[in-house]
Amino acid sequence: MANQDAPFGLRPIKMVGGGDFTGGQDRFTLASSYNTSIFQGDLIEPLANGTVGRVPAGQTNFILGVFNGVRYTNPTTQTPTWANTYQQPVATTDIQPFVITDPTVVYEVQANAAFPTSGLFANYDIVDNNPVGNNTAGISHVELAVSTGATTVGLPLKAVQISTDPENDDPATANTNVRVIINNSVYSTGTTGV
Repeated sequence: MANQDAPFGLRPIKMVGGGDFTGGQDRFTLASSYNTSIFQGDLIEPLANGTVGRVPAGQTNFILGVFNGVRYTNPTTQTPTWANTYQQPVATTDIQPFVITDPTVVYEVQANAAFPTSGLFANYDIVDNNPVGNNTAGISHVELAVSTGATTVGLPLKAVQISTDPENDDPATANTNVRVIINNSVYSTGTTGV
């Protein structure tokens, strides 16, 4: 049966070794009026000014983690706002994105093509689909870019398993769900600073 074509970014499913993901995340700072929308499941990078930003396809910077929502004071109503997505630009100085940072989290992500078992343990880039996210649900449309599989250290994702989801576990058809870890995490030992 063909896999479903329904990208959802990176979704945490467990920890390396099989333990449960318990929802741990850290709070960071997004610059006022940051000019890129960020959706739940997008990759996040540290920036040299001490804030964070969304990782686009084709970038090999270190990865801080995966965006899991945001909190800020609405500049129009002056009320606290929590959302799955950051809809740019928001002109306020208290934008606090929540990021899943543990480098031992295993995520599930949809591949943009068939993903053969022989592709496991390689490193991959992401695909920024158009639109890059769902504005209503706040969910990312990022996918794993199958054609980028390589040993390149700077690629953000390492494929470790084919999904066990019966709706998207067929490696012979497009849109296979793949389990990945962050390959070039800021929290790995021996990495250079930003």
